[in-house]
Amino acid sequence: MPQSGMSTEPTLTRRILDMLEARGVYHRVLRHPPVRTSEEASRLRGTALEAGAKALVCHADQRIVLIVVPADRRLDGRAFKQQTGVRNVRMVDAGEIEALVGAPVGAVPPFGSLFGLTTYADRAVVARAEIAFNAGARDLSIVMDGRDYQKLEAPVLGDFAERGAAP
Repeated sequence: MPQSGMSTEPTLTRRILDMLEARGVYHRVLRHPPVRTSEEASRLRGTALEAGAKALVCHADQRIVLIVVPADRRLDGRAFKQQTGVRNVRMVDAGEIEALVGAPVGAVPPFGSLFGLTTYADRAVVARAEIAFNAGARDLSIVMDGRDYQKLEAPVLGDFAERGAAP
């Protein structure tokens, strides 16, 4: 049974919750002090660091895409390019992110479909029984099953994260 317990939240957060509730996806909503790092978020959520789904807004050649990797890892740009045929990949400037997706850096949810962006996800994200992510605000997180995330978002899957790398 879906649960949100939210009464007032940012518009982007409401869109995510409406999507989860409309599809009957079980999830938990957590309010916490604002976070700046994946480590802080993990500690306040009470979830494993590797459960964090870090959403990166990137330029991939001439397109803007969303790439989701586990919070305990970095994007492996070389692996991403090899697996997708993209020649150049780089992060979108932090100043542009809020204008593009309606959320500040660190609060971008892993749903590129909400912004008309293709979503790429590391296989480790969708394989997890529990993923956690900030949902449009740095003080609000959603926890859900990675397999439900895969069914809902249908991201392009690959091995896009550096293995064994620190965040």
